Amino acid sequence: MSQKNHDGKSSARERLQAQREKERARSRRGRQAIVAGAVVAVLAIAGGVAVWVSSDAGEESGSTEAALPKGTTDGDKPAVPVGLRGAPSTLTVWEDFRCPACRQFETGFRPVIHELEDSGELRSEYHLATIIDGNAGGRGSLNAANAALCAQQAGRFREYHDVLYTHQPPEQQDKFAGKKYLLELAGKVQGLVTEPFTRCVDDGTYDAFVRKSNAAFTSSGYRGTPTVLLNGKDLATVKNGQFTPAEFKKMVRDANKGKQPGRSAAPAS
Repeated sequence: MSQKNHDGKSSARERLQAQREKERARSRRGRQAIVAGAVVAVLAIAGGVAVWVSSDAGEESGSTEAALPKGTTDGDKPAVPVGLRGAPSTLTVWEDFRCPACRQFETGFRPVIHELEDSGELRSEYHLATIIDGNAGGRGSLNAANAALCAQQAGRFREYHDVLYTHQPPEQQDKFAGKKYLLELAGKVQGLVTEPFTRCVDDGTYDAFVRKSNAAFTSSGYRGTPTVLLNGKDLATVKNGQFTPAEFKKMVRDANKGKQPGRSAAPAS
C-alpha cells in the first residue's frame, strides 16, 4: 500500500471516528432532552415565558392520604398559595424544580410576581410536578418539592422556592436528589433550618402530597412545565407566550380595574 493511500485511509478513519463521536454526543444530548417521548424546550424573547414540554409526566400515582402542610389547599389539585387572600387576580403555576424552562420563567418574572403579590394585586397558586424524574430518572423533582413543602410548613415557602430555582443544577446532574444539598440551600433562608424542618426533609414527610399533585398534572391535559395561567387563561396562548414581565404586569392590572386589592395575609385553609 502506498503511503498516499495509507494516509488517505487513515484520514478517512479519523473523519469517520470524529463523526461517530459527534453522533454519540448528539445522542446523549437527545436522551437528556427526549427520554420518554418528544420533549421540546421553547424559550421566548429575553425575559419572556419558557415552556418545557413533555410526553410523560412520571410513573408514580397520587395518594389520598397525603400529609397537608400548613396553608396549602388539598382536593384534586393540591396547591401552595402565595400572596394576600382576596387578591383580585390569580396566577396558577404548574412547575417542576428540575425543569430548566421553569427556572427561566421564575428568574425572569420573579420580581414582578413578588411586587404584585405584595401589593395584594395577585395571588399565586403553585402546583408541584415531577415530570423530569419520570422522564430522565432520579428523585430530584420529588425531593426538592417535598423540601419546599417543608419550608411551607415553616412559613418560608416563597423564599426557599426562589432559592431552589436560583441554585438549580443542570438537569442531568439530579443534584436535588441529595437531601444534604437541599438542607445546605435552606441555610440561605434565615431561620429555616431547624430540627423539625431537617426531619421533614429527611423523612420525605410530604412526598405523598407531591405525588398527588403530580397525578393532578398528569390528568390535567397540560403537557409541559411551566404551565402558567392568569385567572384561568393559559398564558402560552397570549402572543404565543412571548411577552415581557412589564406586559404581564399590565395584563394583571387591566384584569384588576375597578377591584380592590387583597388585604388579609392569613393563609388559605
